[in-house]
Amino acid sequence: MMHKFLFLLIVPLIGLGQSKLDDVDQLLHNKDYANAERLLTNYLKEHPQDLKAIELLGDAYGYQEQWDAAISKYKMLVQANQTNANYYYKYGGALGMKALTVNKVRALSIIGDVKKAFLTAAELDPNHIETRWALVELYMQLPGILGGSTDKALQYANELEHLSKVDGYLSKGYIYEYNDQPDLAETYYKKAIKEGGSLTCFDKLTKLYETKNQPEKAIQNIEEAQKIHQRNALHYQIGKVAAEYNIELQKGEACLQTYLKNYSSRDGVPKAWAHYRLAQIYLHKNNKDQALKHIDLALAELPEIKPFVQEKEKILSM
Repeated sequence: MMHKFLFLLIVPLIGLGQSKLDDVDQLLHNKDYANAERLLTNYLKEHPQDLKAIELLGDAYGYQEQWDAAISKYKMLVQANQTNANYYYKYGGALGMKALTVNKVRALSIIGDVKKAFLTAAELDPNHIETRWALVELYMQLPGILGGSTDKALQYANELEHLSKVDGYLSKGYIYEYNDQPDLAETYYKKAIKEGGSLTCFDKLTKLYETKNQPEKAIQNIEEAQKIHQRNALHYQIGKVAAEYNIELQKGEACLQTYLKNYSSRDGVPKAWAHYRLAQIYLHKNNKDQALKHIDLALAELPEIKPFVQEKEKILSM
């Protein structure tokens, strides 16, 4: 009877703890990182060994770019469980982000630990896709003297391709783009589109075309994405390319007007930026009145954005 009583007593406590962690998950999803941090800090005072709570607190610190605090929590995780690949992956990731914020000498002392954490994660879990992506990027971005290597990056890209063809193709596209081999990068991004067809796949190819000053191909690729995904945000992307490169201005104008007409917060890019792009297009067309109208609408929404201020100065000097 006593065992049954204790069980009934403990179950609500377990449920209460899980309920709090569920609340934290929702806070993180809503990007309310400060409140998530506060809730977790208080929870861990009573449950200091709860690895899930420690991980979530590390995540909350990471989202706020508090890298030292995140590193501290993730280090606790890898010390508590040295067989969990995800703990090593997060630990390596936080160390890597810290390395980007310090001077070069300090960064050099961190890189070895970053690499060790990622390699440990990859060894522990042969199916861990995120770790292999991290290693591809690490080996591409490190100078050769510190162990950077295209061959090693391609090794992990091949592993990615074995796990997920789309990730493999995207990682190889990234490698070849980084090495300034645009034809090979284009080939693999197109393979990724054919295999997966996600917006991410299309976006990688669009950005490659923009980087290589091929706006016509960029617009064509965005239009292909629109046929499949029917996203209002893609109307903005077409207008952006048209405005930046002074091409297909009628199409760009029409797409931006459609974007504004159908706008919702889910589209991501504020309406002010669409007005800014329209101002650019009208400036290309030498239509000062319309250009001024739209740049004023952009500034009314986001008055502190420097490109908007500069664009207005340009329009006024017509």
